[in-house]
Amino acid sequence: MKIAFIGGGNMATALIAGLAGQLTGAGSLHVVDPNAEALERLAAQYGVSTANGIDVQVSGADVIVLAVKPQQMREVADQLKARLGNQPLVLSIAAGIRIKDLSRWLGGYTRIVRAMPNTPALIAMGITGMVAESGVDAAQREAADKVMAAVGQTVWLDREELIDPVTAVSGSGPAYVFYFLEAMQQAAREMGLDAEQGRRLALATFTGAAQLAAQTGDPVDVLRQRVTSKGGTTHAAITSMEAAGVKEAIVAAMKAAAARGRELGEELGKA
Repeated sequence: MKIAFIGGGNMATALIAGLAGQLTGAGSLHVVDPNAEALERLAAQYGVSTANGIDVQVSGADVIVLAVKPQQMREVADQLKARLGNQPLVLSIAAGIRIKDLSRWLGGYTRIVRAMPNTPALIAMGITGMVAESGVDAAQREAADKVMAAVGQTVWLDREELIDPVTAVSGSGPAYVFYFLEAMQQAAREMGLDAEQGRRLALATFTGAAQLAAQTGDPVDVLRQRVTSKGGTTHAAITSMEAAGVKEAIVAAMKAAAARGRELGEELGKA
């Protein structure tokens, strides 16, 4: 499978690291980016071919991954639309860019999959929400799944509007986890533990609890109840959080993220 990346930033690098020598050989990976330093690093580290502009190797790709900033997408699409004669899959990982707008910018092209990965992809532990346009055939859908599975799990959606909730839950989700970890570490310091002790305790607790939930498959409310003995220390903590409306605040925050995702789609797609 020949794969061309337009953009060589962090997410593209994570995908290349997962793909090189696994799904396809490094010689079948091509990266386009105006940043010469980034291209040199990718070529040296992974053996990929590179170019500073969209070239003939992009035209010959089976999959073209659009990994540029959302604000750059329209310009990139304008340069790319004349090079889609071989009917490749266009896989967009740019936040906020809707399929209908990308299709319009590509001259009505419909072999498009939109994906929303998250930053744990950088350590091959990401999860990506994906949706396919009507022009994507079964083989191209499978190809898109294999590309994103190189950095973690995939979840397919049947409607593009569900990408905004995915963005709110998993795309922005790592920031919520880091925010909660910040609070745990702050509390640890305020209660007398040193910074390193607080960090280790918070990280191990979060990682272990997440793995416990993943491996047992039990509902998280059941797992919480098992830890929360009435009148005990955990019960005191949960009662305090409930009184402060923590759960409601988290739900409201995620709905705000989804709403902002819809707004960005409208703003970025305006003619």
